Amino acid sequence: MNDQELFYLLALLKIDGVGDIMAKKLLNSCGDAASVFKAKNTQLAGIDGVGTKLLKNLKDKLVFEKAESEINFIKSNKINTSFYLNENYPERLKHCFDAPVLIFTAGNIDFNNKKIISIVGTRQITSYGTEFCKKLIEDLAPLNPIIVSGFAYGVDIVAHQAAMDFGLQTIGVLAHGLNQIYPRTHKKYMAKMEENGGFITEFWSNSTPDKEKFVRRNRIVAGMTEATIVIESADKGGSLITANMANEYNRDVFAVPGRVTDKYSQGCNNLIKTQKANVLTNAADLIYMLNWDIESKSPGIQKQLFIDLDPDEQIIYDFLLKNGKELLDIIALKCDFPIFKMSGILLNMELKGIIRPLPGKLFEAI
Repeated sequence: MNDQELFYLLALLKIDGVGDIMAKKLLNSCGDAASVFKAKNTQLAGIDGVGTKLLKNLKDKLVFEKAESEINFIKSNKINTSFYLNENYPERLKHCFDAPVLIFTAGNIDFNNKKIISIVGTRQITSYGTEFCKKLIEDLAPLNPIIVSGFAYGVDIVAHQAAMDFGLQTIGVLAHGLNQIYPRTHKKYMAKMEENGGFITEFWSNSTPDKEKFVRRNRIVAGMTEATIVIESADKGGSLITANMANEYNRDVFAVPGRVTDKYSQGCNNLIKTQKANVLTNAADLIYMLNWDIESKSPGIQKQLFIDLDPDEQIIYDFLLKNGKELLDIIALKCDFPIFKMSGILLNMELKGIIRPLPGKLFEAI
């Protein structure tokens, strides 16, 4: 997008009454932003949702001054822009009806990686959530996914830090312009994130981190990724909004289960209970459900994913890996387990995503 195209697009987005959906209608009808301002009222009036008030607002010349000011900020700060129809726009986000028409990015972001997941959760992360998040990212690291989050306190920053620790690209989606950072205490992470990843926002340089902007921000977190993972959440919270948005976008959602008495497991448990999220107990669950290819990876990666198997599970897994699909009774006999004990062990292994049941009481290793 050249400077002139960007100028008119910014001006269009500053028109009162022109949100992302309306902007797309105007652009689809007129061809580009400059043509919207040149179009006759008779043409514009034929567009669904365009009324007399919007026709009047489109004559507002002050938007050109605001657009010029924003372009100066973009150039002086080396900000990148991505238009929703261009190749440098996140592919999955393009397919969300309410996706931003224009996003601003800073850093070294590579959207070509198809494995992109978002990790969200409470700002009051517990030691349980912290350890799970770090272990999950460590086990996923050999597959080189992009880790997306909101750069907030709690789960967000733990996910970003873990991604950086294991050399993964990580992206912070912000609820304000790129002229600032919120929370300010996280400024110390910016440089390292921008080396391999960076920041995305739809908000202009004069935008402050107001409450409603965080909700709008969440649709980018949910829409640009293949799956959303909720690590910990109370029964209400922004991460649950993100999970619901991901469901609306037909994305996979995962939630980490916890004790029913734990405040910050209630949201996750409810997502699972209401079938709005898959159970996530380790990296293997995610890899299996997303059908990520691990067969071409080294055996060491396979071993790393399953190091939390208990001794009984390891015996059964090794047996199935060696012998292929087998009957439940034969597994019990060959592994020397009483038959009554098998159902519980196999169920746990199935939840971990390392075996799958087949018709006729057969099981096989994944």
